[in-house]
Amino acid sequence: MSATDLRAFYLRYIAALNAHEIHRMDEFIADETTLNGEPGTRDQVVAVLNGVIDAVPDFHWEPLDIAVDGDRLAARLTNTGTPAKEWLSVAPTGASFEIVEYAVYQVRDGRFVHMTALHDAETLRRQLGA
Repeated sequence: MSATDLRAFYLRYIAALNAHEIHRMDEFIADETTLNGEPGTRDQVVAVLNGVIDAVPDFHWEPLDIAVDGDRLAARLTNTGTPAKEWLSVAPTGASFEIVEYAVYQVRDGRFVHMTALHDAETLRRQLGA
């Protein structure tokens, strides 16, 4: 996949996330993947995403920067939303959050085989009033 193709692939992935079309993740994530350094499956990633969207129905990912190097992609995003249910051990208060996420991926055969994401959980909890 060229750098342009990988960038377009990633933006399609983000568009599917933002449309909450989690059923489409088989287009983007390999059956077996590494998730934050641990072996995992697409089904596990889907379960995490469904849990996030269930708790934060307006969760939104906004890519700010994307860098591509061969089969690897790194992104800096802004995540926003307002939890409607308990999330990350914090009861909903009506407060919204806006945090930065850093994500790194490796793509093989047109799908993610390594996925790592990092965000400031303490800032997120503070914004939610925890």
